[in-house]
Amino acid sequence: MEIVQQKVEIDASGVHYKDLNARLRQAVADGAERVDLHNVFGQRYIGTDLHRPVEIHIHGTPGNDLASFMDGPRIVVHGNGQDGCGNTMNGGEVIIHGRAGDATGYSMRGGKVFVRDDVGYRVAIHMKEYESQRPIIVIGGTAQHFLGEYMAGGVLVVLGLTLRPGERHTANFVGTGMHGGVMYIRGELEDYQLGKEVGQVPMEDADHALLRELVREYAAYFDRDADAILDQPFTKLIPLSSRPYGRLYAY
Repeated sequence: MEIVQQKVEIDASGVHYKDLNARLRQAVADGAERVDLHNVFGQRYIGTDLHRPVEIHIHGTPGNDLASFMDGPRIVVHGNGQDGCGNTMNGGEVIIHGRAGDATGYSMRGGKVFVRDDVGYRVAIHMKEYESQRPIIVIGGTAQHFLGEYMAGGVLVVLGLTLRPGERHTANFVGTGMHGGVMYIRGELEDYQLGKEVGQVPMEDADHALLRELVREYAAYFDRDADAILDQPFTKLIPLSSRPYGRLYAY
């Protein structure tokens, strides 16, 4: 009788990223329900091409393209993430107990990413949705320039919890080329910070309901006060056109 190993521990010290990912895929194929990766130090593509529910805990700093093309697992990072987290991710969850780098959620098409602190440049670039596939990114801190660039769908929430009292978001070119989806920014943005393709619109009941759900989920992961977060006003941004560059590429 085959005994399924429910939990697997892997020491990533000095292990090449290809070998580490091969060991992780084998553990998942063998039926592990949880895999803990210890001493992770920049190994790339962790979680790539995994297609069933499994919980993966990363102790250390994963490299670029964490959870790329992932479809089902939950990855918990006990530390910071690097660039390209959730690249073309199709389903599952990524929960980062720290900050994340540039292009987080690049071309993401499903699942959820929660980042406790700040993120880098071009977060949610080309994020998209189709029918019931609606990707979600919740950022606890703030973001750098070109936030939501070319977004074609999904939900992007920025909470600004790392800003000091009176400090404002400094990202410029927010929503440049955006033609789908929605952004919710806790706090205010000046018009000069926005790409010409997006506009600020009033919040509706459905927006408040969605934010309550996502903020409470964020707060549960990172031990925050959801009510205190929701007590501050949010700015809602949507695209002004579904084809902002139609005249450039069509005759």
